[in-house]
Amino acid sequence: MPEIFFDERMAKGFDAFWPELLDPAVVNPAVDFLAELAGSGRALELGVGTGRIALPLSQRGVRVHGIELSPAMVEQLRAKPGSDDVGVTIGDLATTRVDGSFRLAYLVRNTITNLTTQDEQVACFCNVAAHLEPGGCFVIELIIPELRRLPPGEVFHVFTKTPTHLGFEEYDVASQIAYSHHYWVIDGRLETFSSPHRHVWPAELDLMARLAGMGLRERWGDWTREPFTSESRQHISVWQKPG
Repeated sequence: MPEIFFDERMAKGFDAFWPELLDPAVVNPAVDFLAELAGSGRALELGVGTGRIALPLSQRGVRVHGIELSPAMVEQLRAKPGSDDVGVTIGDLATTRVDGSFRLAYLVRNTITNLTTQDEQVACFCNVAAHLEPGGCFVIELIIPELRRLPPGEVFHVFTKTPTHLGFEEYDVASQIAYSHHYWVIDGRLETFSSPHRHVWPAELDLMARLAGMGLRERWGDWTREPFTSESRQHISVWQKPG
């Protein structure tokens, strides 16, 4: 079982640590995109967390089930209105199975990188493929590794710098691991958090999908379907299981 980084402290503080993720301008385009793909079918969220996406998607009429490693995150989800409509199974993304099949599976906010080996990431794709009905889709939201922006010999890249939040990544290029470090000032106190992530390029994800029997359907630069280019800082990728 992978290590649980989102313990009770991080789960209780999640909304305060990342308030920008709750902005309707961030949430709504993602929910619109996912609801369109789900249609009248069921949706499986890998890493459902506190329900930031699952709850509004459920409110659109999509039947959502989540897989989540952290019981503390699920506890925060269960405290929110509408959570009774979202089923949750405690377990890891790579091996946990749930009953039934799904029209859509999705994984947002870089969660695939929480699996820190290639074998685990491949297993996640295979696990998703086993859950999808024929013609079903798998969606991933993921940043592009910021290696192009590292000066020669440097390993640190600052991705967030505000009066209350400093976030930077520490890249180990040889191991393909980026350690994400966060420092917050909340109510006059300092909060810190660090976690390892296996950064992965779109082409490697496409190969993982092929190994799992899926093919790339579409790739965009964001949830509003802006084109994906060499300058994109993230991508929304959709792979499809043959119908």
